[in-house]
Amino acid sequence: MAIKLEKVVQGFYDRLEEGKICGRKCPKCGAVEFPPVYACNSCGNLETEWYEISGNAKMHSIVMPAALSSKPEYKAMGKFAYGEIELEEGARLNAVVRGISKKTRKELLDKLPLDVHAAIYQRDGYKTVVFDLDEKYLGGN
Repeated sequence: MAIKLEKVVQGFYDRLEEGKICGRKCPKCGAVEFPPVYACNSCGNLETEWYEISGNAKMHSIVMPAALSSKPEYKAMGKFAYGEIELEEGARLNAVVRGISKKTRKELLDKLPLDVHAAIYQRDGYKTVVFDLDEKYLGGN
């Protein structure tokens, strides 16, 4: 039996253009994959469905960008760090988190895990997903 695969990458970006942040949900076991992939990583099911994520997440680590690897296009984003993110739906990924500076990093490390939420960010020519630090942590910036 031939398996018909959707164009997952194109579908992901099309949905971002519509203002929706979507992963793929397995109808068999209920696991949500984000970023979206063809098959379920939990049970191996090859048929998954588009699923709009809540965007609510926890940040479990904070890694500041290295000066040598800084990307000029990220300057418009303001202060940011990288971190391990766990979505409310259970998926884990590494992502950019806005609102963290070198000055606030130490204080924030003591509060891990931090509440963050997904946001659509307009890059040069396309939209992508970043995460924003919850406003309750931004008092000192």
